[in-house]
Amino acid sequence: MDATSATSNVQPDEAPGESGDLRADIAKYVGGFVIAGLLTLASFWAAGTTMVWQPGVPILLAALAIGQMGVHLVFFLHVSSGPESTNNILALAFGVFVVALVVFGSIVIMANLDTNMMPIGHPMQTQR
Repeated sequence: MDATSATSNVQPDEAPGESGDLRADIAKYVGGFVIAGLLTLASFWAAGTTMVWQPGVPILLAALAIGQMGVHLVFFLHVSSGPESTNNILALAFGVFVVALVVFGSIVIMANLDTNMMPIGHPMQTQR
């Protein structure tokens, strides 16, 4: 068996590094790096420009951050929608659920503490 027949049995959905096509793998990583860099520069531009309606800046930054996460998931973590990635997608969904639960719980706890906080300047009444 020669080297060419060994590489011809490669599955199309293999992870990078397993396909034997190093140039294609490097091109995918470089492409992801370039897109991630452009999204980062766009975030800095959006935060510092006056060309964007100021109340809309947080929404634009959130959209750019979600895009950045998508680039990292696809290009670097190799999470895809193929049938072999079902466990990866379920783990990602569970992670997003846990993070949302922690953020929502923290907001509820902080709001509760804020409403039950003693006003500033009013001393505590002690019993005598």
